[in-house]
Amino acid sequence: MNRILSALALTAAGMMVFAGCASGTGVASSASSDSAAAKHIVIGTDDGNEQYWTILKGKLKAEGIDLEVRTLSDGVQLNQGVQDGALDVNLFQHLIFLSQFNVKNGGTLVPVGATAVYPLALYSEQYHAVKDLPKGATIAVPNNPTNLARALLNLQKAGLITLKDGGSALATPDDIVTSSITLKPVDTNQTVTALKDGSAQAAVVNNTQAQKGGLADDRIIFKETLDDPKLAPYINVFVTRADKKDDPRWAKLVAAYHTPEVEAAVTALNQKNLKFQGSWTAAKLGEELTSLQAQLKTKG
Repeated sequence: MNRILSALALTAAGMMVFAGCASGTGVASSASSDSAAAKHIVIGTDDGNEQYWTILKGKLKAEGIDLEVRTLSDGVQLNQGVQDGALDVNLFQHLIFLSQFNVKNGGTLVPVGATAVYPLALYSEQYHAVKDLPKGATIAVPNNPTNLARALLNLQKAGLITLKDGGSALATPDDIVTSSITLKPVDTNQTVTALKDGSAQAAVVNNTQAQKGGLADDRIIFKETLDDPKLAPYINVFVTRADKKDDPRWAKLVAAYHTPEVEAAVTALNQKNLKFQGSWTAAKLGEELTSLQAQLKTKG
């Protein structure tokens, strides 16, 4: 069957070239360009030099797709690149970050597949358990809105604060009702530093910063249960523009990511601190995004 289709494709291509030469309309050139685009994906990410990308490229090459990986460190640029068409798709963010970008910038970006949820844990180099923290202990938390809200929810689960109405993915320090700690919001990159220099007795640190800062798992005194359905806003996703959401390339991209070889490389990179979310469909992710955006607009 494949050979028949190939023969038909070659015949059709030959006819297009002939027609193009005869009429000068450039139809053949346009068809060739469209065909090339269908076999090429330009993806933006913030960790393009990691080994799993090489494996992912190989998987897609076997599917006839050439994956071009471009690395950028700025999340807004990664999203704007997709919005403007410089990038076909990106992978670096969770749903709550995406919702904030869309609402703030009038974006039309949507998730087309899920990767994983990564932990945001409470670390300490002085204490071995939450109960050992002294009253009024200073705890550093990331000050960007996305991770700050999640940090507050973690501190509530740890019994250190309570939030108005139980809090949400949009919680701020103004929502704190009771607290037995002193909150110290710092730049995400400074959460480990605050722990190391003694200006904080504990710190809520994301998985990437913990690895960079040499924080081992034995320094964790509280961490989330990654199976918690309330962590849906923090599922990391492949993102494209809404008008491109039905492109069949995305299904191949997501499937290739969730092959055993790629997942194994991602797992090793993150020292097993993650929970894959391959069962989440684009439609379900879209519903979660819509809900988050509605909440942001109401609160904003």
